Amino acid sequence: MYRATYCGLCRTLRRRCGRLAPMILNYDFTFLALLLAPAEGERVSCRHRCHVIPTKRCMCEQSQALERAADASVILGYWQIKDKLCDERGLARFKAWVSGQMLRSAYAVASENLPEFDLIVSRQLDALHRLEQENCPSLDRAADTFAQLLTAAVPVAEEDARRRAMGQLLYHLGRWIYLVDARDDLEADRKSGSYNPIALRWPDAPADEEFELTLNHSLSLMRSAAALLEFGRQTDLIENVLYFGLPAVQKAVLSGQWKRIKNRKIWSNKA
Repeated sequence: MYRATYCGLCRTLRRRCGRLAPMILNYDFTFLALLLAPAEGERVSCRHRCHVIPTKRCMCEQSQALERAADASVILGYWQIKDKLCDERGLARFKAWVSGQMLRSAYAVASENLPEFDLIVSRQLDALHRLEQENCPSLDRAADTFAQLLTAAVPVAEEDARRRAMGQLLYHLGRWIYLVDARDDLEADRKSGSYNPIALRWPDAPADEEFELTLNHSLSLMRSAAALLEFGRQTDLIENVLYFGLPAVQKAVLSGQWKRIKNRKIWSNKA
């Protein structure tokens, strides 16, 4: 089911936003599509040849949740590239400029489909940029920017109770993602001098036991919010991610093993 959703997101990106849009395909928005998919309803799947490896055939999901996840991922990808243009220099800045040009037409389509999300993403990344300029050492203030951003992916049309619970889940998912990424990038950011709130909070060495407490706090609140929601056929998969997948990634990041394994395909049978 996860593989079908991942492949479905790739195909949806290509169909809605152009041939180059799948370059920003990622696991975060695949999981978002699973969370937003309706609990009930017929499973709509189809088989296609993979755009990247035409000799392979893939099973693809089709849903409005995938369409929303596709638009959201393009919008976030585009604004992250724009943010890099402000921070990078030399070859890195040129690469960011090229990526922005490649994604510009896809962004125009996606921002028209999700104008509210587009506005919130630009606003939150601006807030993060200001924190970076201030060298803000607060983990919470920095993580809150991405958490608020991901919360905005919840459709306004959702009923109030479901929207609040889903918003809580996505808020703490966004917070957890930001902090885990910051910990994973810590050594590289120290060497380059890039902004990293963990490096500012603990200049000598990260206090991983204390840091793990705040990560576990967000994991706990994600699970509490998920318990209030109905996910239908996605339930087992979502619970697997929340109770096993995210803690496994967290452990690998804190132990320094994540860089070695993060590019492994999730559906690979290799040990």
